[in-house]
Amino acid sequence: MSVIASTSGTTGGDSRTHHTISEVAALTGLSAHTLRWYERIGLMPHVDRSHTGQRRFTARDLDWLAFVGKLRLTGMPVADMVRYAELVREGDHTRGERRALLEATRRDVLARITELQDTLAVLDIKIGHYGTACGGTPS
Repeated sequence: MSVIASTSGTTGGDSRTHHTISEVAALTGLSAHTLRWYERIGLMPHVDRSHTGQRRFTARDLDWLAFVGKLRLTGMPVADMVRYAELVREGDHTRGERRALLEATRRDVLARITELQDTLAVLDIKIGHYGTACGGTPS
């Protein structure tokens, strides 16, 4: 079972089972350095290697990276993302703790949305002011 359902189309129509680090970098917009760092700090699950030692990323790895990208957008600290990844690897008995981490992040996101909506309202007032002050009509 996948960690998340892939809704982003990350893997697209590509039927290959493995991708190189440069292909994953191109697909995700992450640098190869970042991908290696994610693996080193435990944010990425174990990435399979070829007989020559080249990383071989799977569709599941791409789905995981899409999810990590969403976590990054929430502003979740890297340490919390790593903790979440560790909990996933530990198994089903950690579902409660994983849910709690995601719920806390959700609360933070909602607070940020409210803050941004308040900021947007102030900007709209200022833009409206400049519209009328410059002889235009209010927006």
